[in-house]
Amino acid sequence: MYATLAPFFVALFFPPGNATAALLSAFVTYAAGFLVRPFGAIFFGRIGDLVGRKYTFLITIVVMGVSTAAVGILPTYETVGFLAPILLVTLRLAQGLALGGEYGGAATYVAEHSPDNRRGYATSWIQTTATVGFFLSLLVIGLCRGYMTPATFSGWG
Repeated sequence: MYATLAPFFVALFFPPGNATAALLSAFVTYAAGFLVRPFGAIFFGRIGDLVGRKYTFLITIVVMGVSTAAVGILPTYETVGFLAPILLVTLRLAQGLALGGEYGGAATYVAEHSPDNRRGYATSWIQTTATVGFFLSLLVIGLCRGYMTPATFSGWG
C-alpha cells in the first residue's frame, strides 16, 4: 500500500519545493523497508530458534502492527519539519525487520505443523493471502478515490 499511496502523501512527509525529489525520497523510504528484511530474518530467526517460533511470530506481528499504526498518526513535515521523514524511515525500517522475521517464521511454523503430504500446499497460503490482501487494499483505495474528492482523499488518508 505504501508504494501505491506514495504520490498522495509525499507532500505530507517531505520538504516542499521539489516534487520529484520528494517522490524519490518516498520511494527510497519504501526501499529501506525491503533492504532490512534479511536482517529481520537473521535477527528474528535466531530468536525463534532460542525461545520458540510462536513467541517470536507474535513479537513480529506486534512490531508490524505498532509501526503500521504509528505511520497512520505521524505528524506532517509542516508540523515537525525534518523529524517527519526521519520518523517515517524509522517506522519503515521497523516494518521491514518485522516482515523479514515474520515471513520466514510463519513458513517454518506452518511447515512444522502441517501433515507431511500437505506442507507445500499449507505454506503456499502464506504467499497467496499476502497477494489477496494486496489486491483487497487496491480495491479499498480505488473505492475511496471513487467516492471522495481529490482534496478529501489526499488530506484524509
